[in-house]
Amino acid sequence: MEWIDIAVTLIKIVVLTFMVLLPMIAYSVWAERRVAAKIQNRVGPNRSGIPFTKIGLAGLGQPIADGLKFIFKEDFTPAHVRTGFFWLAPALTMVPALMTCAVIPFGSELNIAGYKVPLVIADLNVGPLFIFAIASLSVYGIVLAGWASNSKYPFLGGVRSTSQMISYEISLGLSIVPIIMIFGELNLTEIVKWQDSNGWLLLPLWGEGLSMQGWLLWIPVVISFVIFTVSMFAETNRLPFDLPECETELVAGYHTEYSSMKFALFFLGEYAAMIIGSGLAVTLFLGGWSLPFGIGSDLVDKPLWLGIAHFFSFIIKMVGFILFFIWVRWSLPRFRYDQLMRLGWVFFFEIALANVFLTAFILLFFNNR
Repeated sequence: MEWIDIAVTLIKIVVLTFMVLLPMIAYSVWAERRVAAKIQNRVGPNRSGIPFTKIGLAGLGQPIADGLKFIFKEDFTPAHVRTGFFWLAPALTMVPALMTCAVIPFGSELNIAGYKVPLVIADLNVGPLFIFAIASLSVYGIVLAGWASNSKYPFLGGVRSTSQMISYEISLGLSIVPIIMIFGELNLTEIVKWQDSNGWLLLPLWGEGLSMQGWLLWIPVVISFVIFTVSMFAETNRLPFDLPECETELVAGYHTEYSSMKFALFFLGEYAAMIIGSGLAVTLFLGGWSLPFGIGSDLVDKPLWLGIAHFFSFIIKMVGFILFFIWVRWSLPRFRYDQLMRLGWVFFFEIALANVFLTAFILLFFNNR
């Protein structure tokens, strides 16, 4: 059985990485370009499709065309850069984003001929802590890119990114403390199972009904969700918090000197972080893979069709959150840097800390009422 478990784990890694995550990254770029075009009353990519035909399929072949362009583009390394660190930086940005997907449960389990395959690669008891610890390593890639480029604009972008990530990692970590206090659990799979039986944390539509404590806990949950979402925008360098690569001030920030696949790795790392952040938000606040209205939650032995339904439920929720990321990018203007830091340190840090005490007060004084 150990060999079977190892083989199943390797299959899950290959399937999740090459058949789920990487295609989602590629088509998130396509969705971004299409949604941006709709918002700006443009057409967007609509020509690339099936090769040697005139079938454009709404430009669905555009990610493939972009990938081929990056692969065959000249990989140019400027003479003035610190070469070793210059090459290492893109990998340090991309790899942590891929590693964090290992602990996110993207489904319940698949019952295949009596063998239950849990749809999570590593079912750790410290899931959120693992994600934050590994994801925080990506800042080293950005800092190295800014320093190794030996140019002022990349250096300023790297410094900005360091300050921004440190500032908002505190708010991001504090925002999930109330959620952990409510669940009393750090295992993401168990958190989703609880929501499957009792209702999503943000939208409890089923279950035995909410007590006074349950109704009051909505307040810190909503506050945590808002702080978590905004902090994710800052952590992933997405507009309106894309100060590290601000084109109007820093040309392209920390990846100004990069080209070809090195530039593509920064690009892919940003979208991978956005997808993982969306997956974590769905897991903590929107029920993860659970279906609406508790469908199938009372089944002990889940049939194969239910496991497949859970997988697509998670993907649909995550896609919805990704579209929200895209919509915000093309709807809001960029913050000034002083506004960015003021929001993180003067508002979010204090509100997130007070929210922890509010949650503790509700859990202590309204228990079993």
